[in-house]
Amino acid sequence: MRKLYLFLISTWLMTSAVIAQIPKAPEVKEGDGPYPQLIIRGVTLINGTGAPPMGPVDIVIEQNRIVQIQTVGSPGLPINPARRPQLKDGGKELNCEGMYALPGFIDMHGHIGGTAQGTPAEYVFKLWMAHGITTIRDPSAGNGLDWVLEHKRKSAAGLITAPRIFAYKAFGQGSSKPITNAEQARAWVRENAKKGADGIKFFGASPEVMDAAIRENKALGLRSTCHHAQVDVARWNVLNSARAGMTSMEHWYGLPEALFTSQTLQQYPADYNYNNEQHRFEEAGKLWKQAAAPYSEHWNKVMNELLSLDFTLDPTFNIYDANRDLHRARRAEWHESYTLPSLWKFYEPSYQSHGSYWHSWGTEQEVEWKNNYRLWMTFINEYKNRGGRVTAGSDNGFIYQTYGFGYIRELELLREAGFSPLEVIRSATLYGAQALGMEKEIGSIETGKLADIVIVNANPLKNLQVLYGTGAIELTAENKIVRRGGVNYTIKDGIVYNAKKLLEDVKNMVAAEKAKTGWQLKQPGVE
Repeated sequence: MRKLYLFLISTWLMTSAVIAQIPKAPEVKEGDGPYPQLIIRGVTLINGTGAPPMGPVDIVIEQNRIVQIQTVGSPGLPINPARRPQLKDGGKELNCEGMYALPGFIDMHGHIGGTAQGTPAEYVFKLWMAHGITTIRDPSAGNGLDWVLEHKRKSAAGLITAPRIFAYKAFGQGSSKPITNAEQARAWVRENAKKGADGIKFFGASPEVMDAAIRENKALGLRSTCHHAQVDVARWNVLNSARAGMTSMEHWYGLPEALFTSQTLQQYPADYNYNNEQHRFEEAGKLWKQAAAPYSEHWNKVMNELLSLDFTLDPTFNIYDANRDLHRARRAEWHESYTLPSLWKFYEPSYQSHGSYWHSWGTEQEVEWKNNYRLWMTFINEYKNRGGRVTAGSDNGFIYQTYGFGYIRELELLREAGFSPLEVIRSATLYGAQALGMEKEIGSIETGKLADIVIVNANPLKNLQVLYGTGAIELTAENKIVRRGGVNYTIKDGIVYNAKKLLEDVKNMVAAEKAKTGWQLKQPGVE
C-alpha cells in the first residue's frame, strides 16, 4: 500500500514556507454596488437573533451599512406606501416582495480549495457566494498565509467575488524546525499575530507546547480552534484546550475522549494503523459509544465545564455524512453539474486522497456511524439547549461534500440533531459572528451592522432544502414538477450579487472542463 496523502496532518506538520497554491480568484467586477442608498422592498425578515419572521419590511442600506428596517404593512394586505422609506437620488430599489431575507451565512470551516482537488479559488468562492455564504473561517490557511491574506484584502475591497475571510494559520506552519518547547511555541504565536493572522488552527502537540501556544494566543487577543487529532488526543483533549483558553473546536475528536469513564484510550484493534484511513475513520465511528452515557454524571460534568468556559462547538456533521450513507452522498444531484472532474476523482476510493477511504465500506460501517451520530447529536443539541454556542461549518472539498452544497447539508443535519429551524439559522449567522468576535458587525440583520444579506424566494424555515443552489422539488396543483428556492441574491458589504448567475458560472466551468477532457461522471468501479 502506498503511503497515504494525509491532508490535515501533513498541513499540521508542515515546516516548509513553500506551499502549493491553487489559482487565485480573478479581479472582475461581478456584483452591483455598493450604492449611496439601496432599499430592499417588501421582504419577510428572519434577522438571525432567534426572533420570529416579520414582514413585509423595507431594509435601507447606505453604502455597506444597514441604516433602517421599516415595517411597511401586514401579511395579506397591500403595502402602505406612506410607511415606505423614500428613495433618494442615485438610490436603487430591489423588489423582494414574497421573498425572505436572512443574514449572510458564516462557514466556520471553509478550506479555500486544494491543489489535490484541482479547485481554483473562483470555483470555491462562487459556490459559497451562490449559497449565501458571505463569511468564512479558513482553518489552516492551506494555500499559505500570505495568499489567504491577499484574498482577504481583495474581498474586503470588493475586488473579487468572495466571502469575507478570517485566516487561522495551522500551528507550526512555516517554521524552519519542529516546535518542541514552550519558548518556541510562544515565539511562533507572536510571529503569526505579527503577520496578520486572525487566529490559529491546532491539530495537537505536546501538552507543554499546546498550553504555551494557546495561552500566548489568547493574551494577544486572537482566537483559536482545534482538530484534536488522534495522534495527540490521548494526552491533550478538548477540556485541556478549553482550560488553556482555546475558543472553539472542530469536528468532535477529543470530546469523547474527555468523556471516558472506564478507559483512558480509544479501543484500537490490534491491527489498527492510523495511516490507513479506513482504519482511522471506521474506528472513529465506534468512539462515541465508548464515552459516558448521555446525561450521566460525567457527561454532564464535562458539558457544564465547557459551557462555563464559553467554548464554541463547530461539529461539521456534513463532512462525515457519507460514513453513514455512502450511496446517498455519492449520488447527490448536484455532482453532475457542479462538481469538477478533478474533485470527483479526488472523492473516489483512493489510498492517497485524504477522506477517500472507501477501501471496503458497507453496511457494518454505516450502522456504526449511524449510532455514532445519534450520540454525537445528543451532546451537541443538549449543549445548545443549555446555552452553549454551536456554529455551522462545512469542511467541504472532501468525502463527497462539494463546496456550498455541503454547507446547506450542515444546516439540515443541525435540524436533524434537534435544533429548530430558527436555531439552525442562528447557529449559521449570529453564533458564527460571536465565535469570530464580529457580532457587532455581522451575524444578524440589524440597524448599524454591515449589509450581509441572503435573499431567497421561498421560506427556509419550512424547508431548509430551498437554500440549495438546486432548490427543492414541489408538485403544483396542475401536477407539474417545479423547483422552489435557490438563493436569489447574496449581498455582501452592500454589494448585490446575482446568486443564480454565480451558480451558472460554476456550471459552465464544470461543463468546459468536461468538454476539454471528454470526461463523464461515472460511479466508482463502473466502466
